[in-house]
Amino acid sequence: MGLVVAALVAAGCSGNPITGEEAEPPVVTITPADGTGEVKPEDGVTVKAADGTLTSVKVQVKGKDVKGALSADGTTWTAERALVPNASYTVEATATGEESKTTTATSAFTTLKPESTFGLQANIPLSNWTVGVGMPILITFTDDIKDKKAVESALKVKSDEPVEGAWYWYTDNQVIFRGKKYWKAHQKVKVTGSLAGVKSADGTYGTKDFEINFKVGSANISKVNTDTHRMVVEIDGEKVRDVGISAGNETAYKYTTTSGVHVTQEKENPVKMTAPGLNPGDSGYYEEIVDHAVRISNSGEYVHSAPWSVGSQGNANVSHGCINAGPEFAEWYYNQSKWGDIVTVTGTNRELEYDNGYGYWQKSWKDWVLGSAFDAPVTTDGATPGTAAGTAETPAPAATSTAP
Repeated sequence: MGLVVAALVAAGCSGNPITGEEAEPPVVTITPADGTGEVKPEDGVTVKAADGTLTSVKVQVKGKDVKGALSADGTTWTAERALVPNASYTVEATATGEESKTTTATSAFTTLKPESTFGLQANIPLSNWTVGVGMPILITFTDDIKDKKAVESALKVKSDEPVEGAWYWYTDNQVIFRGKKYWKAHQKVKVTGSLAGVKSADGTYGTKDFEINFKVGSANISKVNTDTHRMVVEIDGEKVRDVGISAGNETAYKYTTTSGVHVTQEKENPVKMTAPGLNPGDSGYYEEIVDHAVRISNSGEYVHSAPWSVGSQGNANVSHGCINAGPEFAEWYYNQSKWGDIVTVTGTNRELEYDNGYGYWQKSWKDWVLGSAFDAPVTTDGATPGTAAGTAETPAPAATSTAP
């Protein structure tokens, strides 16, 4: 449907009260002008009316209407976002002036064909996942991003229960979102990337948007104390398990369990574990088939079943760095575990690195925010990164369906 706005028509007598001349019809100017080719996507579309106000603006690409916003005085309409590269656009706009005189103008133009394109390569979590309250959002692009502000501005996170969060550029082609605090449990989250038309580098543009929808499930938060050899599990604020465990024996740095806020990842049953940095035949080499294993870091740490160490669980640390648990508890923990649950470990002198697995909570909030292209946080209410105070944009007063 086209965009229709109320006309502002001057009241009173018609014609010029002094000369008696008829009022001139309004003038409508569309940019880009009709017949223009090789339009830069970032230039967008603007429609202006002189001697009148815009009463109808319809912009289309690939058969879909383009959203836009009308100025408070009704004289300027601006496309909400960049244009789709290598596409044909049509514009039809009508303005009304004095004596209800109207003018309709049209324009048909094409946008440039980019030298190269970029887009979404991978994302975690995937759509339809149910995750834990500590789950970060990882977005990986197909190419390195030079204009990080432009790309970050195209990313929005909206949750049922808004929180303050920030994007962090871990590499030139990966950006990660986490909150100042954990997600609130039992809610929906939507991530959108309006990449079509975004210029990421000279000659390089996005051509396709993306949307990710996932749920935050129960708040599963576990605390492991390697000094007391206990693991306490809380679900939605209620303590449900308190069991003896065995952590790393600390005979070597690699056999020391990392302290800090861990976030669970994949789980496997069974999984083959081998001695880190050693080959078969080396002194100290081992290979074990382990049941009910939930990964908590990328340095080989899991919460897993360890029937061979039951006698030490609750009394001594004898593992090679993992959290050893009894078979019954390990199976229970495995079954209720999901990506994004929290496991906080205390008691060792080896600190979890912020980029070891999903250890992003290890980085201070101040430093995390500085990883944004804007050095600023944003709220998860659909706000655009870089906007003042991270507040959501005012909805366009005139809008139709989003262009692809």
